[in-house]
Amino acid sequence: MRSPCFPFVSSICTPRPSTTLALLLLVLAMANTAHSQFNAKPFEQPNLMAWCIVPFDAAKRSPEDRAAMLKRLDIRKFAYDYRAEHVPTFEREIVALKENGIELSAWWFPGVLNDEAKMTLALFEKTNQHPQLWIMGGGDQNMTPEQADAFAAQETERIRSIAIAAEKVGCKVGLYNHGGWFGQPENLVRLVKQVNMSNVGVVYNLHHAHDQLDRLPAVLKMLKPYMLVLNINGMQTDGERVGKKILPIGQGDRDEQVLTAIAESGYDGSIGILNHTDEDAEKRLVANLQGLRNLVGKLSEKNSKN
Repeated sequence: MRSPCFPFVSSICTPRPSTTLALLLLVLAMANTAHSQFNAKPFEQPNLMAWCIVPFDAAKRSPEDRAAMLKRLDIRKFAYDYRAEHVPTFEREIVALKENGIELSAWWFPGVLNDEAKMTLALFEKTNQHPQLWIMGGGDQNMTPEQADAFAAQETERIRSIAIAAEKVGCKVGLYNHGGWFGQPENLVRLVKQVNMSNVGVVYNLHHAHDQLDRLPAVLKMLKPYMLVLNINGMQTDGERVGKKILPIGQGDRDEQVLTAIAESGYDGSIGILNHTDEDAEKRLVANLQGLRNLVGKLSEKNSKN
């Protein structure tokens, strides 16, 4: 078959080696540029959720003051944790959040369906609220395989009973890592699979995962299909062991690594920022917001130059 090219334009139809090399280099340069872009989307303001700001707050804010603070900081999602003293003000909290345009995104929930849990679910139904219910568990990490199987079976039934009740009022259940056997990523995934209900997922807290930092990319990949919320924190090497469990974002020596791992994981759900100290909750939230913005800006600029 004759070439479609005329003799005098054959050099155009057949790329010269130098042209081919130039095109290849251009494609590689474009690929490297695309790869180097830092994905800042997960850390944008609409994705941020305040956490650990009710019993952890030197100012001891009322529900109304707390909702006003969140509005002032432009944090539109809120995960509610409480102590016994806050139970009488549950409904006031919900009303104040509604009035200030704050979403009640999650609720620290009892680990069993006791009277307090049932009362809370009834309140959600009454007020048409559908927060995630965050529950934790324990268990000895040194259990034998047989003991772990028995424990997992018990935990599965406990979680399923809560999930069934939650489903009736339109709520999801988040398994919250808080140490122990329950807090290991592999075991969180195991329990979600064993419960086998569409309204059950995982809430992963970095401040309870200092021992998992070295394998964070693999952990995020494992948890991503089940992740409801990712709560971040300033992360220091061996932070919990050296008394630096809770730090403002940007003040830990692993923070660049952590945010890069999150950005590269493809996770795009809610990101929790917390107080979890005896400091004023607003000051600590501001410190986290500023630290996060500075770090995201730094990583975005750094990666754009690579």
